[in-house]
Amino acid sequence: MNICVYGSSSEHIAEIYKEESEKFGEVIAKKGWGLVFGAGKYGLMGAVSRGALKGNCKNIIGVVPDFFKGRGVLAEYCTELVFTETMRQRKQYMEDHSQAFVMLPGGIGTYDEFFEMITLKQLGRHEKPIIIYNINGFFDPMFEMLNHAIKEKYMTEHVLKLFTVVTSASEAVSAIENYTPDMYDKYDVFSQNQ
Repeated sequence: MNICVYGSSSEHIAEIYKEESEKFGEVIAKKGWGLVFGAGKYGLMGAVSRGALKGNCKNIIGVVPDFFKGRGVLAEYCTELVFTETMRQRKQYMEDHSQAFVMLPGGIGTYDEFFEMITLKQLGRHEKPIIIYNINGFFDPMFEMLNHAIKEKYMTEHVLKLFTVVTSASEAVSAIENYTPDMYDKYDVFSQNQ
């Protein structure tokens, strides 16, 4: 099983985020799972991949667009480095080669990846587990935003069942191992609520 991990590439973040991300990477490796990530050596991408390396992960797949070549930002220890032409192709490759998705704290790129996976799941394009690793309450404001969208009827509460929120590496592993798909027809749900 390969776990796709999304997360920040920033080095200017509190150490707690890096420590927890590295711990998660090590846990993935000890489970015998592979890691699929954005190939960056900095921030939480770097931390989770270093953790996987520390845990003797046999399959660390970094996926990155060609335009990152030569910029000195890629992790050299990937067992496989996949180059794509575009960011869209990168996301597609990561989706196709992963059996679960875990979102660590991050910026706009991390949100882009996460919301695309949620959207695809909502539309029935995949049934894979999506885990939000809410380190230090980082995602609490995002949950407020989602609940506001539900309150204002821009989406239904069922969207919140499409992902699982965890606060530790062990909870993330348990959520993946005990996952049961919860799919629904977005348009059927909307028609029932009108």
